[in-house]
Amino acid sequence: MRTTAAAALLAALAASADGAVLWDGRFNEFSSSKDLNTWSWSNQVGPYQYYIHGSGTVEKYVNLSPDYKNPADAVSKQGAKFTLDSTAFWNGQNMRRTELIPQTKAAINKGKVFYHFSMMRKDTNAPSVNREHQICFFESHFTEMKYGWISGESGTSNPNLQWMTNQQSRWKTEWKAGVWHNIAYEIDFTANKVGFWHSEGADPITQVVAPVSVSTSSNGADWHLGVLELPRSGYADTNEDFYFSGVYVEDGTITTKIGGPA
Repeated sequence: MRTTAAAALLAALAASADGAVLWDGRFNEFSSSKDLNTWSWSNQVGPYQYYIHGSGTVEKYVNLSPDYKNPADAVSKQGAKFTLDSTAFWNGQNMRRTELIPQTKAAINKGKVFYHFSMMRKDTNAPSVNREHQICFFESHFTEMKYGWISGESGTSNPNLQWMTNQQSRWKTEWKAGVWHNIAYEIDFTANKVGFWHSEGADPITQVVAPVSVSTSSNGADWHLGVLELPRSGYADTNEDFYFSGVYVEDGTITTKIGGPA
């Protein structure tokens, strides 16, 4: 009896060590990407706002499959493939965009929270190294990922995936095909600081950049899961695919295992 009670206590303590999920965007409740169409400004349901995309049907820009998730993620049933193609222009802009916004009333813009996601690319429909891609960003761009050549850089290409705060690179690595990058933004909206957690593949995430001072700003509905690609003269549009899984926001103690708490 004592052994059973002790085991139960240890299990409870282990569970309490994980953070509390404030918003869950792990695509587990979707049968297909067509479910994104259920959301509208007059019918704000589901985990995502779906309005930043091109003029085509949803399958041109977002597709879901177990094949699209990090294999080390046992919590997510599937991942998402986001596509930029020749139609992926939103609202008359000259930037190609495919993005989802959290649909939630939870306090994902208050106190200290962790924005989790994993991302990967393939050689097929590889994102261009010659163009700037803004990935998983807030409207004010106080924290975001970037890939490819960034305006103002020397040369014509950049193969690095970078974590940026206020347009300043804080961390970078070559973005190789088939490698899952597991990421968490550690955002303290009260202290105006952001830290960066990262791992590759199946490894638990660790803090690789301690929190730095930034002007944190969010209304709780302006974090963009997906990608915005800036145009660049001399480089033609090509189809580009980006893969995401394990997307959620938590508070409390950060969860370091891939996929997050069940």
